[in-house]
Amino acid sequence: MTGGAGFVGSHLCERLSKNQNYEVYSLDNYFTGSESNHVPNVTYIKGDTKDIATLITFSPNMVYHLGEYSRVEQSFDDMEKVWDYNKDGTFAVLEFVRKVGCKILYAGSSTKFGDGGLGRSASPYAWTKATNTELVMNYGAWYNVPYAITYFYNVYGPREIASGKYATLIALFKEKMKNKESLTIVSPGTQKRNFTHIDDIIDGLVLVGENGYGDEFGIGSPDAYTILEIAQMFDGKIKMLPERKGNRMVADVVTCKTEALGWKPTRTIQEYIEEQRKNNWK
Repeated sequence: MTGGAGFVGSHLCERLSKNQNYEVYSLDNYFTGSESNHVPNVTYIKGDTKDIATLITFSPNMVYHLGEYSRVEQSFDDMEKVWDYNKDGTFAVLEFVRKVGCKILYAGSSTKFGDGGLGRSASPYAWTKATNTELVMNYGAWYNVPYAITYFYNVYGPREIASGKYATLIALFKEKMKNKESLTIVSPGTQKRNFTHIDDIIDGLVLVGENGYGDEFGIGSPDAYTILEIAQMFDGKIKMLPERKGNRMVADVVTCKTEALGWKPTRTIQEYIEEQRKNNWK
């Protein structure tokens, strides 16, 4: 697993490592990953995905490729990192799986479906992710590499990054409520998101990893809420921020192929916010 020390990757490592038939390895450069996300029964290897051929000296049966740069607005300022992790890194991973002869599950981005398809080029992050899905599919056609491509929709839950430049919205709101600070919302606030609990994401990833082949395995809640509506669920004071580039308004949720494997969401964002409130946002 690339990115196994990150938010989603650590949860997937944890789930897979409970299967006694699996040996689980994580390759992570710890750009946003953390050693605090390490879980038992996983072997951790530190390094960049572009060096996968020299860092991984065995032939895996499966590669879950989650280890890419994954922030929209920040990607405008981080272009070198975006290219390094998302283009050079993913090319190296695809070459690795081609030579080893194993399946790859690639974690695409739902920004590809944003604003009627226009979202795919709205930011450096979105463009690299959208074009990487095409590269994965081409490797399937050119070299018979077995692949599955998944798309996450606004994942939330334990181990989210709660502070700093790469904080995610739900964790950030939770942190601000704990510190009695205003909830900051990028204007206009009417942009809609399909917030999906990490447990539901992992359920989908395991199903697709074991049984899915091809593109468009979306893993997302069918319920869309504006950022303003989410802030109102937290019931905090609101502070509006100026608009930012790359901030899509809506995205189509494409989950029918994942549902056909037996997946369905089991958690809601309202339930999660209420749980956090009862725990005093801790």
